[in-house]
Amino acid sequence: MTERYLIFPQDSTYHDHNIQRKDSVMKRHSIATLLLASAASLFSETWEIKNHAEWKRNVQSSDGILIEKGLVSPEGRTGHFKTKIRKFKSKKSPQSLTLNQSPVWQNWEEIPGVGPSNLGDAPVFLAKGPKDYWMFGRYRHPRPAKGQTVKNFKVEDAQLEGFEVPLKTTPDENQFNAPGGLEQGLGGYHAWQSRDMKIWVHHGPVTPGFARWTTTAEQVEGKTYIYYDFPNDQDPHLIIDEDLTDGKPGKNMGMALNDPSHGSDCAVIRDLEGNFHIIFEDWSPINARTHSWDSPLAGHAVSPNGIDQFKIVEPAVDHRTKPTGETAEYLHPHWVKENPKRFTTNVAEYQVHEPEQDAYGDWASIAIGGQYYLFCDFHPANEKIRIGWFTSSSINQPFEFCGEIGRGHPDPDIGFAEGKFYMITQTAHDYVSPGPWVEKVESRVGVDVNDNGKIDQWTDWKELKESYDYIRGFSKQIEKSPATLDLSGLPSGFGFQVEVRMTDTTSNRSKPLLQQLALSFE
Repeated sequence: MTERYLIFPQDSTYHDHNIQRKDSVMKRHSIATLLLASAASLFSETWEIKNHAEWKRNVQSSDGILIEKGLVSPEGRTGHFKTKIRKFKSKKSPQSLTLNQSPVWQNWEEIPGVGPSNLGDAPVFLAKGPKDYWMFGRYRHPRPAKGQTVKNFKVEDAQLEGFEVPLKTTPDENQFNAPGGLEQGLGGYHAWQSRDMKIWVHHGPVTPGFARWTTTAEQVEGKTYIYYDFPNDQDPHLIIDEDLTDGKPGKNMGMALNDPSHGSDCAVIRDLEGNFHIIFEDWSPINARTHSWDSPLAGHAVSPNGIDQFKIVEPAVDHRTKPTGETAEYLHPHWVKENPKRFTTNVAEYQVHEPEQDAYGDWASIAIGGQYYLFCDFHPANEKIRIGWFTSSSINQPFEFCGEIGRGHPDPDIGFAEGKFYMITQTAHDYVSPGPWVEKVESRVGVDVNDNGKIDQWTDWKELKESYDYIRGFSKQIEKSPATLDLSGLPSGFGFQVEVRMTDTTSNRSKPLLQQLALSFE
């Protein structure tokens, strides 16, 4: 299949968050981001290279390096470059070098499915913190290991590290039933929990049968917000569950967003101020029935509590083509059958657009150091469906297309677990990535102490990389520590030079894409 990649420079920082919050983790997160984004706000002076013209002007020499669209990358497996010496009239004390890569996040590796083997339908993945990972889906009949059957399998008591409740073995390999998992199924979604993304414990139902079109989940102060469509592809509703282990659904809060468009299949993400953002399918410009029930238009609504008070704002994604002025209709198979009190017809009207449109849907979202990502089903015009994703430096700004991967109808979800990012799908394959930073990048910095235009002393070469961690109380907001080289051991000087080596160590289509260089001084 053809793989598309759109590589573009984009500011990966954000300034909307209040760095005066009392939570110490929040402070570290905001400060780390500000160091990457605007070192000048913390230091008296900064030398930055951050766009195409500046890269062209400041690179003195290079070997195997391509500068294109504001990004610096190796043409083959390796490449390196050296900047010109940046001169100053007075001595400067170097503090740190920070490198920033493009946020397009291409380094995904395909792996066998990591979730429970008896989880059916579109998976919902919620990482609540270290060693506390949850998946929600429909409960399917067990799939015994090779050579076994359900009839001859003997259920036994079991103990598992990290779980205090008594467990029962199951015919499914690496799966156990907790007491809640023995409760009667209700036709909706069930919950599975893992400490390592390998062994899964089934805790039983979390939604009733009418809430079987579950789309996304968030956590707030120990409570799990589970969103579902009712009927299918309509109006996000909410269940709040305070105990995922009891085998019983939580409190049904009813409709969260009265969506004026058809669609839904939404993602919900909470920003660092606590506001809830719903990203939903808006089918108004397309015959969704012929486009995998997806759309070129992704609506966006915001609420202070995630329960109600949602207000629709500008679309997150808008890839509509030209409207013809005509309208047409199609049928949805579920609306009247599932909710006859609200719907009296299955007929949906849409605005006809030309030419044929790409369509996206079944949204999932995550933010890394303030850079937001949307993952989705991607049904290109006249092609087969696969995974696509978008990014934006702000949840309140339009998202840009990054790339695509895989094949089949994915219904993806995204989360951070065991130090990696997992893209979970309803196909036989999932995907894993170490994060948007692509290895390998090494750098050193030299100083002209004598003001003679020559470098007198260099730091040692050091590999630079970003690192990621949880933000306490958030599932989909991930802390990012920038790729930084400490220069406090270098003497003061009148000029400074940076040398960078890049190596493509991945087996996929990704490679290091350097976007910004910032050298800060006291």
